[in-house]
Amino acid sequence: MKFCIITHAIHKQSKQKIFAYEPYVREMNLWGKYIDEIIILAPVSKDKVENIESSYSHSNIKVVEIPNFNITSIKNLLNSLLVIPKICMSIYKVMKEVDHIHLRCPGNVGLLGCLVQILFPSKNKTAKYAGNWDPKSIQPATYRFQKWLLGNTFLTKKMKVLVYGDWPNQTKNILPFFTASYYKKEIEEIAIKDLLKQVKLIYVGGLTVSKQPLLSVKTAYELIKKGYNVSLNMYGDGVMRDDIEDYIKLHELENNIYLHGNVNKEGVKKAYKDSHFLVFVSKSEGWPKVVAEAMFWKCLPISSNVSCVNYMLGNNTRGSVLKANTKIEEVVKEIEIYLNDNSMYQKKVLNAQNWSQNYTLDKFEIEIKSLINE
Repeated sequence: MKFCIITHAIHKQSKQKIFAYEPYVREMNLWGKYIDEIIILAPVSKDKVENIESSYSHSNIKVVEIPNFNITSIKNLLNSLLVIPKICMSIYKVMKEVDHIHLRCPGNVGLLGCLVQILFPSKNKTAKYAGNWDPKSIQPATYRFQKWLLGNTFLTKKMKVLVYGDWPNQTKNILPFFTASYYKKEIEEIAIKDLLKQVKLIYVGGLTVSKQPLLSVKTAYELIKKGYNVSLNMYGDGVMRDDIEDYIKLHELENNIYLHGNVNKEGVKKAYKDSHFLVFVSKSEGWPKVVAEAMFWKCLPISSNVSCVNYMLGNNTRGSVLKANTKIEEVVKEIEIYLNDNSMYQKKVLNAQNWSQNYTLDKFEIEIKSLINE
């Protein structure tokens, strides 16, 4: 089978290997086990490969490079109009050549892929919608259009759309799905985490405005001011790093809050094992893998009610679900409830671990194989 991936993910080539964002590559390597040839249509960068990137394992793979573009402003839109026809032609040529079309959405490239795939009604297709599929959520017009087009079975034929969460009133081609990070063989016994010693908070994700990393920092600071022995380790990078560093310096938190930058999978895994709480109150998510990963290692999530988080946390039985616009005081209060009720903390931690460990890469691979063979 010849398989194409249409994606906005930045790809890099180094030492005859192709690299991209590690969680995405990890997933695509599972698809690749059941495919003879892969063609990737994506933007390409010559930058150095980073810790959060890994390589494809497939032996028969090539990349068709396209320009990176965005439509976030009038100026960018005008510039994009010059390259979009060329990109669409490249997408058409690749889709014509392959047996199975796979779209990665939402994104600018995925949007073009959604449009071009209409010209191939007889080809087998899958789309992974990695954003928030909640019909009630407020999203950009381009995201809403992609969701509408993917769910329109008149225009989009022979397509299985994988979405996070089980939502009402969906067309028959919309399939509730999940993302996994670990194999069953990786499961190990995690010792009971003592809340009477230093309470370790963790944040994992991009240091971006939408993920609200500064809220995690301020939560740690307020707990410290209240006399709790608290530390916060942050993994990830982004545009808010300077703001966070300034806040740490201003409030003399250098011995309590640590910025580790982008760290590989094993480094983050070890951090989950050592931590009591994940404080991740994001405003926009699909399937927040960091929430599922934390649960896997008995690290209790304090997260926000976006996308399928409420489902993941079992209506507060496997962690705490707060509003995305919650105040710092509310996050602090939620953590204090656990610090004053160890039995509740331990019960929820165990519930979280048992639930998360049902979603392994082994199960994920079985589901992917069935999609390819349909």
